[in-house]
Amino acid sequence: MTELRDLLELVRAPAALSVPGDVIAGAAAGHALGGRTLGLACSSVCLYWAGMAANDWADRRLDEVERPERPIPSGRVSPGTALAVAAGLTAAGVAAAGLAGGRRALTVAVPLAAAVWAYDLLAKNTPAGPAAMALCRGLDVLLGAAPSRLTVAALPSALTIATHTYLLTALSRAEVSGTDRRLPAATLTGTLALAAATAGPGARRGDASACEAHTVLAAWYAAEFGVSQARAVAEPSAGRIRAAVASGIVGLPALQGALAARTGATRTGLVLATAVPLARRLIRKLSPT
Repeated sequence: MTELRDLLELVRAPAALSVPGDVIAGAAAGHALGGRTLGLACSSVCLYWAGMAANDWADRRLDEVERPERPIPSGRVSPGTALAVAAGLTAAGVAAAGLAGGRRALTVAVPLAAAVWAYDLLAKNTPAGPAAMALCRGLDVLLGAAPSRLTVAALPSALTIATHTYLLTALSRAEVSGTDRRLPAATLTGTLALAAATAGPGARRGDASACEAHTVLAAWYAAEFGVSQARAVAEPSAGRIRAAVASGIVGLPALQGALAARTGATRTGLVLATAVPLARRLIRKLSPT
């Protein structure tokens, strides 16, 4: 019988701590932070978990060889159960977006859900895979700003999160086989450039506390993700790559917090960043990759 822990492992439950920050960063940029943001964050988590379940369903044959410890190949979760979980969470995510943000939110949530399934079923194992995943996270940021008329204001934050996701996804392709030093060196360079750009002047240049907060959070993100990538450069084994990917997932709330603080939501950004140590503890019990 499938147990709750098996389902939590199927959807990579700890990694969901990196998801609400997308919506919150988008809402902060679009000046849409409010009661609707919580509902949209719940929608985002459901769609993320749906993608994880669909990922394992789509990869069930490959995982028999490469990741036999995962819930489906180990026999702890049946393929039918995984597919039902993915479909149910997708429906729940779209419905939550509609209830929280109305038609404006649905115009983002429906393409987001389609992009998640397209990545898992079509794009993941192709050269377009990292770009497809980046699109999913970029849309997730725009979901937060959807209830306002300033969705376009969230585009810089969406591009930042999408870039991080592209780098992380490209790196994750070597987490089973390992790679040579060029891949983690390239993603490390991209990470440091992304952190430096985020640490630059924000929307409220006269607010010293906001400036200091987003700069510190950007530096935290660079350290959290960058150190593990530097270790992978020194030794690009599968284990080091997996550790770097996990750090990229765990450290994302610091980047999201920096983006929120950069647009003036300093307290919100600091609260977002508190997910980093919590996620670090949770991944010791359930793998985020």
